[in-house]
Amino acid sequence: MRLGHGKHRKPAKKRMLIIVNPYATTVSDRLRNLVVYALQGRFDVEAVTTEAQNHATEIGRQAIDGGYDVVVAFGGDGTLNEVANGLAGTDLPVAMLPGGSTNVVCRTLGIPNDVVDATEHLLSLADDWAPRKIDLGRVDQRRFVFACGVGIDATVVRRVDENPKLKAKAGPYYYSWAGVSGFYRRYLMKAVRMRVEVAGAETVEGVTAIAQNSDPLTYFASRPIRVCEGIAIDDGTLSLAVLKRAAQRDMPTLIPRLFSETRTAAGHKQVAHFDDVVAATVSSLSKDKEGNPRPFPVQVDGDYIGERTRVELGIDPGALTIVA
Repeated sequence: MRLGHGKHRKPAKKRMLIIVNPYATTVSDRLRNLVVYALQGRFDVEAVTTEAQNHATEIGRQAIDGGYDVVVAFGGDGTLNEVANGLAGTDLPVAMLPGGSTNVVCRTLGIPNDVVDATEHLLSLADDWAPRKIDLGRVDQRRFVFACGVGIDATVVRRVDENPKLKAKAGPYYYSWAGVSGFYRRYLMKAVRMRVEVAGAETVEGVTAIAQNSDPLTYFASRPIRVCEGIAIDDGTLSLAVLKRAAQRDMPTLIPRLFSETRTAAGHKQVAHFDDVVAATVSSLSKDKEGNPRPFPVQVDGDYIGERTRVELGIDPGALTIVA
């Protein structure tokens, strides 16, 4: 027997594709280069930069047959949403690096919110490779990872997205300003009323509906904001909350619940809450001057996707493979 014949060879590095959103709040060329350099110690890394909205979805779809072992979404929750839409229903794992202003999914899954710490966390996974499945919510043909909202919260998202510099500079305080001003300018005066029909439950009417695939809904700085109850990212269902009316007198009792660890917004008297939702429909009841349904704004995972007069909500259990 020759010397060295029984020595173990080092396993080949896993191939990693990093999809980078250069417009995300905390992403820069320097940070991208540092992250790639660090990850090259344990992975065979290729990085590609998105160039337009929904480009990450296209790149993700192309990665399916590219021989990669993992695709990393480096950006905010919107970047992850696009990557998830490209890889939904496949066994190609998705990992995350926080580059946005809030990074809800990273925090929910226990990934550090600092990109340096998150990179170290991702490096540690090379020796503890355990992909698992999570659910994806669905609004019409668009999937979402943690939440979809129609009404007030989508109005907030739209206003914030229109001012990325203020979003980056003021963070959660700009969201708060957008929420207060949007409520007083649009909803107290001319709220779009909507009908919400949940399979197997009583129909309700309201001015905002929020479907959650995980908890919390979002964060204010480090503080979780909670609306729905009884929801996990891998339990095969959604939770749904409907705000029945837009009235100033409800805000002093509703807003504290959003920040409370013990009294959630779901328990407020003006909120209708549904657990174990697998299908629901939201449709506009308000009419314009011509008698046509007035549209309501829609957001998925913190990205505004336009206005609709009707949406179908659903759940795709185990649709996304992740490494976290």
